[in-house]
Amino acid sequence: MVNQQVRRCLTCDRLFHAGCAVRSIALTNQNSYHRRPVDHKDLHSGASMMKLSLVCAVTAASTVCLLSADAAEIVKPVRMGSGTMTFDTVPGWGLGDDGKSVIGATHGGVTIDKAGNIYTSADIGVFVFSPDGKVVRRFVGPEYSNIHDLEIHAEGDDEFIYGARNAAAEGIKFHAQTGDIVLKLPFPKESGLDLKRFAPTAITVAPNGDIILSDGYASNYIFKFDKTGKYLSHFGEKGNGLKQFNTAHGMTLDTRYNPPRLLICDRNHKPNGRLLHYDLDGKYIGEVVTGLLMPTSVAVQGDYVSVPDLKGRVWILDKENTIVAVLGYNSNPATRGAKGVPQEKWIEGVFSGTHGSYWDKDGNLYVQDWNVSGRIIKLVRVK
Repeated sequence: MVNQQVRRCLTCDRLFHAGCAVRSIALTNQNSYHRRPVDHKDLHSGASMMKLSLVCAVTAASTVCLLSADAAEIVKPVRMGSGTMTFDTVPGWGLGDDGKSVIGATHGGVTIDKAGNIYTSADIGVFVFSPDGKVVRRFVGPEYSNIHDLEIHAEGDDEFIYGARNAAAEGIKFHAQTGDIVLKLPFPKESGLDLKRFAPTAITVAPNGDIILSDGYASNYIFKFDKTGKYLSHFGEKGNGLKQFNTAHGMTLDTRYNPPRLLICDRNHKPNGRLLHYDLDGKYIGEVVTGLLMPTSVAVQGDYVSVPDLKGRVWILDKENTIVAVLGYNSNPATRGAKGVPQEKWIEGVFSGTHGSYWDKDGNLYVQDWNVSGRIIKLVRVK
C-alpha cells in the first residue's frame, strides 16, 4: 500500500492514509457501527480550509474513523523476515501529529542509549526519540549537521555520542544528554599522508577507549586515535584488492568474537559489496561475507548482525555469518538505492536507500533510510 499521506486520528490516535474522497472505514464488524453524516459545510469555514478532523465512534463490535476532507485507510503493520528474525513494522512511528516526518532529509545512522532512547542523525542534526516515537530532545545546527554514522558509549555515569561527519571533515564526540562537544577529530597531519580530501563515514570505539575513524568517502584509510584524540596509526587504502577498500562506508566493533574485532563494510568493492574483519591494530583477518550489493553499515546484538544495504533491504547474519533473513526488500529498480523518494511515495514494509540500523535490548530493530523526507522505521521482533 502506497503511503499517500499518513495522518493521525484526533480522537482515537489511529494512523491512516489520506486519499481524495470522503468516506469512512469500519475496522471490524462492518455491519454494526454508528457514524455522523459528513456535511459539506464541515469542510470549509469562510474562505479558508478548516483543519482536517476525525470523528470516531466505537461500539462493542467495531471502530470507525471518519475523515471530513480526505479519505482514510488504516495503515497496517507489515510482517517481514523469517524464523527467529521475524519482525512487524510500526506504521507511523516517529512521525509528527500531522503524520509528517519531523527530522528532514536523512543520510546517517541510528544508536540507542541505556534508557532505550533512539538517536538518529539527519542532515540538520541529531534527533532523540522515546521508544514510542516521540522526540524527547534534539541537537541541531552547524556543529551537529551531517553526521553520517554515530555510536553511543558509556563512560562512567555519562554517555557520549561519537559521530563521523563526512561533510565537515571530522570525527566528533559529544555528551548524549547535554550536547556538549568534548572532542573533535580532524585529519591527523601527524600521519604523514598528503590527502586532498578527508570525508569520514564511520566511527567506532575499542574497549580501551581508542577511536577508529574511517575516511570512506575519500582516501579509504582507516585512522586510529587514543581516547584523547592523539593520532596512533592508520591502515588500508583505496582499491579493489583483497586488502583494499572501495568505500569503507560502515564499521563497528564485532563483539561476537573474543577479542572483539572490526567489522567493516566495503560498500563499492568490485564485483560486489562485502564485509571484512580486521583486528584492532589494523591487521587483515579475512572476508566475512561477499556478494552483497551495497552494504552501508553494521550493528551487532548477541550473535546477530544487521546490515543495511543501499539497494533497499537489510540483511541479517547469524554467528556463522550466514544470511538468515532479508528485511524490507525493494524489488523496484526505480526506488531502491534512491534518496529522492518523498514521503507520499513510501510503501509500508519496503525500504529504499537503507543506510543505518540499531537493535534495542528487546531485539527490536530501528532502520534509517537515506531519504529526502527523512525516514526512520521501527521493526518489532515477533516472539
